[in-house]
Amino acid sequence: MAKLRHIALTVPDPESAAAFYAETFELELVGRTDSALAEGVYLSDGTVCLALLRYKTDEAAGPYGKTHVGPHHLGFWCDDLDAQANLIERNGGSHFMDLPIDKHSLYFEAKFRDPNGVIFDISENGWIGATR
Repeated sequence: MAKLRHIALTVPDPESAAAFYAETFELELVGRTDSALAEGVYLSDGTVCLALLRYKTDEAAGPYGKTHVGPHHLGFWCDDLDAQANLIERNGGSHFMDLPIDKHSLYFEAKFRDPNGVIFDISENGWIGATR
């Protein structure tokens, strides 16, 4: 069974957004990223990972574009990546990217779109700061 454990927001300034959420909701800073796709900060309440991201290109940001501010995607922690991917596709979802390319990476996730185009990730290993 998959569990919701990751929420990503796009923001113009990940550091200032992280300061707000950490102070306001007592979230813990658990990591940072600066990849080819985005720069960002990861916070956690001990169960869910909140990613605050600034995408570097419109292509990386997907249908929202890099200037979008607000909800971007969700992430589900699943027991079996391949079985979950098959179920997603049988129900009308479509795979569009793996990140990173190496499936054995600690934070590997497969990215999908639901039948309405909403982006979500699935992962067997979860996200920094999230717990199963």
